Amino acid sequence: MTTVTSPLAGRAIGLPAVPDPVFSGAMVGPGTAIDPVREPSEAVAPVDGVVVSLHPHAFVVVDEEGHGVLVHLGIDTVQLNGDGFELLVDKGDTVTRGQTVVRWNPAAVEAAGKSPVCPVVALEATAESLSDLREDGDVKAGDSLFAWK
Repeated sequence: MTTVTSPLAGRAIGLPAVPDPVFSGAMVGPGTAIDPVREPSEAVAPVDGVVVSLHPHAFVVVDEEGHGVLVHLGIDTVQLNGDGFELLVDKGDTVTRGQTVVRWNPAAVEAAGKSPVCPVVALEATAESLSDLREDGDVKAGDSLFAWK
């Protein structure tokens, strides 16, 4: 069983509240979403594992059980071409839960006209494989978002 923890501080809102049908419809996979605090912050690894995909606005960490967790920093933020995002690890790096992966500013994302909401998705999972899903309330980085069996 993998416990997936929040990559950032904010408020859990659940995937249905994400302003993007690919995420709100769980087409990428089940999970939840965080509406982040509006201040410069660090997105941290939600599990121990290897960074298999890394973009300024998104990253995937795969744990030793083969569970891939996507953290997507904001919606349509690929259009910002990396502006305002600072990568602190490299693709292929092994990271530990809570280790900083990307530094970014949700307020700047919002000012650029994009949603700063961050989906946290269990890739290639079924909804039934997740439990204890957080879809409301304030969360801190490192708080449990869901368990994946």
